[in-house]
Amino acid sequence: MKFGVVVFPGSNCDRDMYDALHDDLGQDVRMLWHKDRDLSAFTTDDCIILPGGFSYGDYLRCGAIARFSPMMQSVIEFANAGGKVFGVCNGFQILCESHLLPGGLLRNSHQQFVCKNVYITNETGKPYKIPVAHGEGRYYADEQTLDKLEANGQVIFYYCDENGKIGAAGNPNGSTRHIAGICNESRNVFGMMPHPERACSAALGNTDGREIIRTMLMATQLV
Repeated sequence: MKFGVVVFPGSNCDRDMYDALHDDLGQDVRMLWHKDRDLSAFTTDDCIILPGGFSYGDYLRCGAIARFSPMMQSVIEFANAGGKVFGVCNGFQILCESHLLPGGLLRNSHQQFVCKNVYITNETGKPYKIPVAHGEGRYYADEQTLDKLEANGQVIFYYCDENGKIGAAGNPNGSTRHIAGICNESRNVFGMMPHPERACSAALGNTDGREIIRTMLMATQLV
């Protein structure tokens, strides 16, 4: 099982993701350049990761230009064939722009860039402390889509407070229904705004990200 981390012009979390996967979790990781198209070294048992950053300078809309890169054409085909794809922050924006995930990411409700530790939780109710760093992280979808996501169990993380209570107090960007991350119906494409790769090293004083990444891998039956 391998991981491929796509590097776009403007990516700034690609090495963080590599280090978290390779050094902290002991996984086989390859770097993938945005102008390349070849994913022949990967099978649908593997996972392609779209890291955080500012792909193509976030011109037009966050992730809108990256969606048309040569590598993303291959990633879209890979996902549609059942391959695993995980997008973090800007990677989540790219997945929505590529229509691999429903909805979109809008400018934060307070109109400011936010960079701090927040708490997120899943169906277990356990709070995880994970950093966020974004100006356009407010998840939005129409009510019908939101209802479907929640009914299908496709909301994988919600913003919460330090006690695991979901609500506005822990929501850093005004995200609709306090959604922090979702997956597609087939559960092979995942996206989230918080950065678990920035919380994987004991040297940073927080390893909650390791459990987040392991949870994602288990959900896709990678481990």
